[in-house]
Amino acid sequence: MLKIGLLGCGRIGQVHARSIAQIDKARVSAVADAVPDAAKALAKTTGSEVMSPEALITSPDVDAIVIGTPTDTHYDLIHSAARAGKAIFCEKPVDLSADRIQDCLKLIQDTNTPFLTAFNRRFDPNFANLQSRIAAGDIGEVEIVTILSRDPSPPTISYIKSSGGLFRDMMIHDLDMARFLLGEEPVSVYAVGSSLVDPDIGRAGDVDTAAVTLTTASGKICQISNSRRASFGYDQRVEVHGSKGMLRADNMLENTVEIATETGFRKAPAQHFFLERYEAAYRAEMVHFVQALVENVPMSPSITDGLNAQILADGAARSLELGRPISVG
Repeated sequence: MLKIGLLGCGRIGQVHARSIAQIDKARVSAVADAVPDAAKALAKTTGSEVMSPEALITSPDVDAIVIGTPTDTHYDLIHSAARAGKAIFCEKPVDLSADRIQDCLKLIQDTNTPFLTAFNRRFDPNFANLQSRIAAGDIGEVEIVTILSRDPSPPTISYIKSSGGLFRDMMIHDLDMARFLLGEEPVSVYAVGSSLVDPDIGRAGDVDTAAVTLTTASGKICQISNSRRASFGYDQRVEVHGSKGMLRADNMLENTVEIATETGFRKAPAQHFFLERYEAAYRAEMVHFVQALVENVPMSPSITDGLNAQILADGAARSLELGRPISVG
């Protein structure tokens, strides 16, 4: 039985706790959070022990650690966990600085620490199926990837100010998905962005509406569209055009019922937010993490994937600042 310690008992920590509870070969053995009541509540739910982060990391009753704390704490927690010999499951982004991720990568390699960067969307059944069909050659050579990702509403301004910006916080998922689907590393990134949803987001130094074009050395293109507003629900779509055809993954709806009347055809709304939309993906990524540890096989996405996505996010932010394409890689 793999014993897992949860660092962070907020919304994402609770998601991971529910996923672990559905895995026969794992259990939550300890939890820690800066908010004592949150830790106590999750400990009661999981039948685990409340510990300080330091005690949890060094506990002999913890084999692996899930880092679901704010991004600015990841660097120190990764270093402590790796030195304590614990396997690490780390929420994205690994850090807001590519240089600091490089430091973490070196330590992970030096200590041979199993490490998963939690880009959960790779594990979404629809996106995973799409990627496997690309790999099988169903549409020939990939030519253009189009990724649409729009939240139903923006987060709080206090969150915006500490998030690292739309490219590093929100679009980093899509930048990783671009690498996942293109099959090649982008060599250039060009970004445009505006504050159209909330002027306060612009005053906080960020954008809420953005588009990025990635290009690989062979000329493959990925177009990413992000918005902090979608009046119709959580908008998560992917289309991949290739030399022999096209693959598309559409939005998940609240149900599959369609009504037809004299006014036309009408379907259910899109699922409203990421917790319901990606519930299966969160469970599948945790299953992968546990299975990889139990079977002692490599896990993916790795910390290198986290670094490469961060480099693209940094490039997008720099491109927006300069108003021109940026070379990356």
